[in-house]
Order: sequence, then C-alpha cells, then structure tokens
Amino acid sequence: MSESTEHLVKSFDNDLKRLRDMLTEMGGIVESQVAMAAEAIMNRDSGAATRAVEEDPKVDALEREVEQFVIRMLALRQPMAGDLRRIVGALKITSDLERIGDYAANVAKRSIVLAQFNLPYSLAGLAHMAHMVQDQLKSIIDALGSSDTEKAVEVWRSDRVVDDIYNALFRELITYMMEDPRNITPCTHLLFIAKNLERIGDHATNIAETVYYSVEGEVIPDVRPKGDTSAYAVVRPKE
Repeated sequence: MSESTEHLVKSFDNDLKRLRDMLTEMGGIVESQVAMAAEAIMNRDSGAATRAVEEDPKVDALEREVEQFVIRMLALRQPMAGDLRRIVGALKITSDLERIGDYAANVAKRSIVLAQFNLPYSLAGLAHMAHMVQDQLKSIIDALGSSDTEKAVEVWRSDRVVDDIYNALFRELITYMMEDPRNITPCTHLLFIAKNLERIGDHATNIAETVYYSVEGEVIPDVRPKGDTSAYAVVRPKE
C-alpha cells in the first residue's frame, strides 16, 4: 500500500470513528432526556422535566451536524459495501434518535401538567414501562457504539414486552375513566405519556434493525415482534 493510499484509508477510518462518536453522543443526550422525563413523572419533579425539554435543541443540532457530515463523506469518500451501509444507516439512526428526544420532551411537558392532580391510583405500571424503555435505549446505544448485532437483536425482541405493558396500561386507564369522570383529564395525560413511551420503544427497535443491517448487510431474519392489539379495540362499559 502506497503512503498516499494509506493516508486516505486512515483519514476515512477517522471519519467513520467521528461519525460513530457523534451518534453515541446524540444517543447519550437522548438517553438522559428519557431518564429525566421518567423522573419527572414518578417524582413530580418539574426541574427534571424542564431539563429534559431544554436538552432537545442539542439533539436537533447534532442531527443537523450528522446530516452535513454524512453528505460530505458520501461526496468525498464514495464509500461502498459495509462502509456505505454504516454511513447511510447513520442518517436513519439520527432521525430515530431525534424522534425519541421529541417524545421524551413531550412526556416531560405532560408530567408538569399531571403534577397538578392527586392521582387515586398507582403509577407502578407506567414506572415499569419507563424502566423497560430506558433499558432498551441504553442497550441499543451500547450496541451502536460497538456494532454489537446480538445486543441489537435482544433490543428488537424486547419490543413485544413494551407493547404488552402499554396495552395493559391502556385498558387500566380506560377503566378508571369510565368509573369516575374526574379521572378523565389526568388519565388522558397518562395515556399520551404511555403512548410516547411506547413510541420511544418502537424507535429503539428501528435503530436495532438499522444497526443489524449496517453490520450484517441483511435484515434481521424474523418477523418484527409486536404485542397484542387489544388496546385498539372498542371498550364498552359494563351493563
């Protein structure tokens, strides 16, 4: 290998490392947002909610930075095969991370409103769901940084559990709303919070699929796991 070729290869490797570092930085901020949003709900912590919302512009700025960097790499490096998959996959991953940040900010904003109500029921189910989603996010960011396809598949498969928790919460909250009209407003906010958490799980699953494809060059060889769909059924009051 000539000196100039070796220099180009090393320079390209440095670009790939920088791209991976930007993705993991973005993932770390988003992970922190989700953790603060969960804390805001469970502990009625308006400070944590505010911090979660304030982090959102940083995520948006990093998404734009990654997009510009990827465009530059595509134009100057003309990557092929696995390198091309990783670079194009980075665009998809940043889009998913940006959406996760948006959902975390939405959860945080609703937690501030929810803190105004005295809730006559436990938030244990919601806490469990938030914990599951945080675990998903942490695992997929670790998998992203190390190109760990086994961990990506684990995250991908865990989505069914999150869906099942969401569906159980949906039915529980609808029951509370039917039993007492005073529960309608707080339960509506809780429904939106639960849905936002479920969507965070979906985007973590999207990232898992992208990580797997970027490394292996093929899709995960299985049907995408989904929980039951009973949350979308019409709920009728007892006669």
